[in-house]
Amino acid sequence: MSVDLKTTPTVTNLAVALYMLAMSIFPLWWSSFSETLGRRTIYITSFALFVVFAVLSAVSVNIEMLIVMRVFTGGAAASVQAVGAGTIADIWEPAYRGRAMGIFYLGPLCGPLFAPIIGGGLAQGLGWRANMWFLAIYGALTFILLLFCLPETLPRKSATLATPAAAQTRTDGDATLVRTSTRRSVATTTKQAGTHLKRFLIDPLAVLLYLRFMPIAITVYSAAIAFGSLFIMNISIQSTFSKPPYGYSEVIVGLMYFPPSLGYVCASVVGGRWVDRIMAREAKKAGRYDENGKLKFLPEDRMKENMWLAATVYPAALIWFGWSIERGVHWIVPGVANFFFGFGSMLVFGAVTTMLTEFMPKKSSSGVAVNNFVRNIFSCVGGIVTQPLIDVMGVGWLCTLIGLFAWVTGNLAILALRRWGGRWRVQMDRALQG
Repeated sequence: MSVDLKTTPTVTNLAVALYMLAMSIFPLWWSSFSETLGRRTIYITSFALFVVFAVLSAVSVNIEMLIVMRVFTGGAAASVQAVGAGTIADIWEPAYRGRAMGIFYLGPLCGPLFAPIIGGGLAQGLGWRANMWFLAIYGALTFILLLFCLPETLPRKSATLATPAAAQTRTDGDATLVRTSTRRSVATTTKQAGTHLKRFLIDPLAVLLYLRFMPIAITVYSAAIAFGSLFIMNISIQSTFSKPPYGYSEVIVGLMYFPPSLGYVCASVVGGRWVDRIMAREAKKAGRYDENGKLKFLPEDRMKENMWLAATVYPAALIWFGWSIERGVHWIVPGVANFFFGFGSMLVFGAVTTMLTEFMPKKSSSGVAVNNFVRNIFSCVGGIVTQPLIDVMGVGWLCTLIGLFAWVTGNLAILALRRWGGRWRVQMDRALQG
């Protein structure tokens, strides 16, 4: 790609980094609109745009055009991350939401399994543009499925008829014509335009204010540090396995992403059911039942032994991976480490996303959009700084630094939520209702 577009690999990597940046920002708008326009409308609109920008990426004539088109492609694709979790929350009750969210997350996290294999084969055989055409075709097929197979899941609010304050009626019920001055008409039109502009440009950013609540901030951080670690590991795989002593081809390097993806799958199958059982256990232990005799679940109950295990396993696996690949050990050793990294990090992603939909049940997509914003900022930064840091300090020390930081701060986050989570949640509910 860098040769074809007459640029450097560093500049080419900006297409990936800014793609992730777009995936962090655009969900703020997609989630905001989905709460009023509906989930289905957002899916169809975003995937139509995805196809257009994927085609324009495929025909890019220079690196500037490619980067811009990839930013818009990432922004269009980002709708599913926030709105998809909202769809799950629309359909599934809290008692079974953990397993549903685990299955949902197989989609975005199995991308690292199939994308390097398919992308590496296409790039090696047909060139980098083949990947863009593949995305355009894939997006078009998805658009067709969404158009004909996906129903609306957002519960509709009951419409109430309101009588405008300015309306005047006669005693016989006939409306009275009211003359409006040009100045007043212009003022009214300007006010309406300002209201619409605020709704489309400013209001979506307001969801970031949810980070002022400690349950949201700590939960989002737990996912962000795991997601940033994931991208550091992914870039380390690409950087190290393609050079001596390994020297693998693009296709073989793509296969090195299989072990963590296998961990994602196993954690999705096991982790969701495990968390649902933990939720039921904690509710029964506390004797929480509603008036119908059903168990009442609390979001912070999802951070129990499952999260203690996850917050230790994935940082340890990252350190294990870093030093085994630094020493040039047989690929099976870092491969096993990557499996445990995938398993541990997936437990974090599934639990955190489900918790956010439950902390904000009436704004489930907005909560997940905040999560995507922060974690993709982490991944964007990781995508930019990982390779220079590997060149300076080596993959072993880099993974050790990130792993220790993730282990310490991740466990402190769990401890804080377990100790003060209930009180913080009550304070947050009062603030949101007020």
